Amino acid sequence: MSLSEHRQAIDKLDAHIVKLVNDRTRHVLAIGEIKLAAGEEIYAPHRERAVFERVCAHNAGPITNEQLRAIYREIMSSALALEKTMTIAYLGPEATFTHQAAIKRFGSSLKYAAQKTIADVFAEVSKKSADYGVVPVENSTEGVVTHTLDMFVDSDLKIVSQIVLRVQQCLMSNSPRTQIKKLYVHPQSLAQCRGWLQANLPRVEIIETSSNARSAELAAKTKSSAAIGGILAAEKYGLHVLAEDIQDNAANATRFLVLGRQCSPPTGDDRTSLMVSVADKSGALYSAIAAFRKFKINMTKIESRPSKRKAWEYFFFIDCAGHSQDAKVAKAIKLLGEHCNFVKILGSYPNTD
Repeated sequence: MSLSEHRQAIDKLDAHIVKLVNDRTRHVLAIGEIKLAAGEEIYAPHRERAVFERVCAHNAGPITNEQLRAIYREIMSSALALEKTMTIAYLGPEATFTHQAAIKRFGSSLKYAAQKTIADVFAEVSKKSADYGVVPVENSTEGVVTHTLDMFVDSDLKIVSQIVLRVQQCLMSNSPRTQIKKLYVHPQSLAQCRGWLQANLPRVEIIETSSNARSAELAAKTKSSAAIGGILAAEKYGLHVLAEDIQDNAANATRFLVLGRQCSPPTGDDRTSLMVSVADKSGALYSAIAAFRKFKINMTKIESRPSKRKAWEYFFFIDCAGHSQDAKVAKAIKLLGEHCNFVKILGSYPNTD
């Protein structure tokens, strides 16, 4: 085929694709009306996962599954925006990794509201000023975000989804690397890139900031300076990326939680998060978590936090495989309750990413 023939074929296919996308959206809008009439949430993480799995199963290339999911993410995002004016609150400011994670989950067509604190994100969703919230919960290098765990003590919000974002730290500046004298960096990003900085910029003055976005903003205003952050921050503040993937751990990733009011039904591959308090006596925790062993349920995580209500009283945050509606998990939670002062199900959600 000639160049013009290829272009004509593309034009014809584009017209067909546009028609099909609109046909698909009409069905989505009809489903949305049914859901709203029934008082159900518009966003359905279990259905989203099923769509991704199905379209990728049909994929014969040359487009990759990752690229195909990105395309469908935006198709679904535009449909969500048409179904309902939806707001996603996230720990800001704009162009942080939390913002990037929120866009990864919900696409670019929805409204995003940056919040100053994790508590503010919880508050916005609780008072229904936002439909969902996105907060960080743990980093593979730096560990858990304790403030997020503490917020669940008094909150009725549920974890409805999770996002695992590979954290790709970049050095960004509008000056050549040889002229950089100051480096603006958030403490956590500094911890993740310390080895690279010692090897490549050992003499720069390091100035800690409140966020990666703030680092980029300052670097854009200051001569002979640079910042560390994500691609989104570089794009927002007009900085050139001088080096990519400068984090010391190539597998560096952060896990984020999506906060909502209703959990999804089981998908067959889910995770359940719990918060428990055990009696202050010898062997209490051991006896409590024996419930997971009895029913052969994989407990993937356990973290302790001071209750802040009574000295030496602790809450334990537990992640386990399965959905709270699964028979084995339900039995384990019931048995867990026999050894705990209380058990709170924080959410069951697809074990994606």
